[in-house]
Amino acid sequence: MDRPRVVFVHGIRTSRTMWRAQLDALKAAGRDAVAIDLPGHGDRVGETFTVDSALAAIDDEVSRTDSPVLLVGLSLGGYFSIRYAAEHPDRVSGLVAASCSSLPRRVSVGAYRALARGIHRLPDRGLALHNGMARRFVPPAGFVDLGAGGVALDVMDDGLAAAGQLDPLRDLAAYPGPVWLVNGALDHFRLDESRMLRACRDGRRVSIPGATHLASLVRPEAFTRVVVNALETVDQRLARRPEQ
Repeated sequence: MDRPRVVFVHGIRTSRTMWRAQLDALKAAGRDAVAIDLPGHGDRVGETFTVDSALAAIDDEVSRTDSPVLLVGLSLGGYFSIRYAAEHPDRVSGLVAASCSSLPRRVSVGAYRALARGIHRLPDRGLALHNGMARRFVPPAGFVDLGAGGVALDVMDDGLAAAGQLDPLRDLAAYPGPVWLVNGALDHFRLDESRMLRACRDGRRVSIPGATHLASLVRPEAFTRVVVNALETVDQRLARRPEQ
């Protein structure tokens, strides 16, 4: 039986480097894991972020392996991981959707886009504000990982506009596999957690004590345990699957 590969999908403005702690821990445990850059982020700065381009970026990595995949996305990456799993349930054996338990309503997305455009008009396009907030809410090691791949200052409006086109309730209802809705106990992006859990065919809710929105950086060990537990569940289900 092939053991599942973990594919990590980052949040807005950051890059694949935000997952360093999880990648190192999984490698030490002998598990296969990789993190991608979404369009407009990391090594793909300058590319246009759209629904199609984001899903294509996930598909490019998932399609590299014949092994089962545990898809792990946080915030923006969580919303697009949900959509990808709904569209390709045969390729995703399990889904960890973190820090994305608020529905992208038109009013709220519009407000965030207006704020993002205002910040982008600052002389440094919001870099000092981003770094100041990150230093305040993320531990030093996490702050280094968060910014190691660069800060994608120009992607906010496109990223938010694309997220506003998604329907997580519909997508969760369409995906038949196991889902972990993971949120920091102090996260503000969890207003619709119960609705999203009810939409899942096979869902469970996980709260990480003391963590805020960037749960994987604020409480990296606890977040990694969630991923390892999800992997073990997927392992067990694959082991019970009849041989093809």
